[in-house]
Amino acid sequence: MKTFTTLLTLACLVIGVQAQTSWKLDKSHTGIKFTTTHMLISEVEGQFNDFDGSVVSTTPDFNGAKIEFVAKVSSIDTGNERRDGHLKGPDFFDAENHPEVKFNGKLVKKGKKYFLEGDFTMRGTTKPIKFDVVYNGTVAGGRGKKAGFKITGVVNRFDYGLQWNRAVETGGLVVADEVAITCNVELDEVVAQ
Repeated sequence: MKTFTTLLTLACLVIGVQAQTSWKLDKSHTGIKFTTTHMLISEVEGQFNDFDGSVVSTTPDFNGAKIEFVAKVSSIDTGNERRDGHLKGPDFFDAENHPEVKFNGKLVKKGKKYFLEGDFTMRGTTKPIKFDVVYNGTVAGGRGKKAGFKITGVVNRFDYGLQWNRAVETGGLVVADEVAITCNVELDEVVAQ
């Protein structure tokens, strides 16, 4: 009986290990973008060009998958060098003292909907967030399995200490407090060598 119990325990451990799948970001097919309102009349868009992340899933539909993500603040790009310099400075991200934006959490499936839930860290402040996720599916390609997601959400930059602003003559602020985030993510399955 003891041998049977030992074998059963080992079988459960092997099944558990086999069911875990690791994924990495396909950076050439992933975009980490943000948008905010400027002077009440237009929107300014930007992105992070240097980022990395990983996903570990124990289910084929990614429910409960653990997610880690980091973006380098120094890679911020809005298409305007002067504005980028201001964003990296102490008025906004303060890249010298807070060089990374991070997320650590999980993907949660509720009914047919997915959500990204976890801790979001920016400028040294960590707060819980919840973003909407669309899971676009998984395909087998010539170089292995790929999975695709679209993540959308809004953060209030004031909550993270990015509080620089000026009032415009007509009322309101030069830069809105809310920042919309859109991430189109493509993952590659990590195959053990």
